[in-house]
Amino acid sequence: MKVMAYMKMPFSYREGWRELQAKSPSIPLLAWCVVLPMSLLPPVMLYFAGTHYGDAFMTGFADREWRFITTILFLAELLTFFIMGWVIHAVVNGTEQLSINYQDAYLLAALAPLPLWASSLALGVPSLLFNTLVALFALGISCSLIYHGLQALCTRKEHDVVTISATYTIMSAGILGWGVLLAVIWAY
Repeated sequence: MKVMAYMKMPFSYREGWRELQAKSPSIPLLAWCVVLPMSLLPPVMLYFAGTHYGDAFMTGFADREWRFITTILFLAELLTFFIMGWVIHAVVNGTEQLSINYQDAYLLAALAPLPLWASSLALGVPSLLFNTLVALFALGISCSLIYHGLQALCTRKEHDVVTISATYTIMSAGILGWGVLLAVIWAY
C-alpha cells in the first residue's frame, strides 16, 4: 500500500481502508507491530522533556517522578488499545444500523491513536503552547480517522448520523479515560 493512501485515510473512507482491511492483520500482529512500538514514543519523549526542560517548560514540571509517570503511561497506552477495541465493537454493534467485527474494531483501535502518538515528537520543542496546539491537531485527525474508519469498516444500513454518533461516543470514552489517567498521574 502506498504511503499517500495512508495519508488520505483520515479524510476519506475510500482511500486505503479496504486495502488495509483486505490484508486483515491479526490483533496480536497489530499489538506487536503497531501499538507496542508507537506506544513507546510518548513516554520516551515525555521523559526527555521532563528531565531536560524542567520548569522552563511549565511550572512544577521538573519536580515529577518521570520514570514512574512514563512507565504508567506506557502500560496505560497498551491497556487502552485492548479496551478501545472492545469499546468500538460494543458501541458500533450496540446500534441496529452499524456492525463491525472484532478484528476491524481492533484495527481501528490501533490506527486511531497514531496521530496522537506521533504528536509526542513535538515535545522536542520546549514550548507548552506549541505542544498543546500539536496535540489538539492530532486529536482532530484521530477523530477523523475513527469517523472515516467506521464508514469504511462497518457494514451499515444508514451511515452519517449513526456513524457520527458512534464516533462521538467512542471519542468521549477515550478522552474520559485519558483525562482520568492524566489527572491521576499529574496528582502523583
